[in-house]
Amino acid sequence: MKEFTTIKDNVQAEIIEKKSKFIANLFYVESIEQAEKIIKETKKKYHDARHNCVAYRILENTNIVEKASDDGEPSGTAGMPMLHILKTNNLANILVIVTRYFGGILLGTGGLVRAYSNSLIMAIEKCEKQEKCLGNEIELIIEYSEFENFKYYCKKNKINIKKINYSENVVCNIELEESEKEKLLKDYREKKINIAKINSLSIKYINKV
Repeated sequence: MKEFTTIKDNVQAEIIEKKSKFIANLFYVESIEQAEKIIKETKKKYHDARHNCVAYRILENTNIVEKASDDGEPSGTAGMPMLHILKTNNLANILVIVTRYFGGILLGTGGLVRAYSNSLIMAIEKCEKQEKCLGNEIELIIEYSEFENFKYYCKKNKINIKKINYSENVVCNIELEESEKEKLLKDYREKKINIAKINSLSIKYINKV
């Protein structure tokens, strides 16, 4: 997977369907362990609810790990429809838990699918999204006299300065897409920018500028 969308902050949305309350909690997660811990904590928080249905898509290295659970609802009426929405919207590193407090009226399979789907869609619409793409983290050493010029270069070329250390020279870590990395190296070789040293650190998923 080269690109995906995730969320910046956790959000909650709630709908009422024939007296049943559906509470959708959307979490940003970075690992299966983190997701499973949140699931356990959420089930404890809503221990008096009838169901806590789950779906998640999490990036492990470059592979997507998926999970869906109906938590006692009729098979295929909660977890899988929610997972389908995440997949359709290319959403990853996201955990959704929809808690249902039963209102005494049966909704039928179609009604359950709509209720769980609509509560998730409402939560997705509320959240601020972030595009992620496969990129690079690079460490640079720059002379103080050249740093302002380099900051302008970064702004112009969609390069994100993540960390700056001021010592004998300026040492900074940057994140950039693969295409921008090739341009940076070319400009460095052709002396279009003045950088004392470049060290490639890692390939990672970065925020798309």
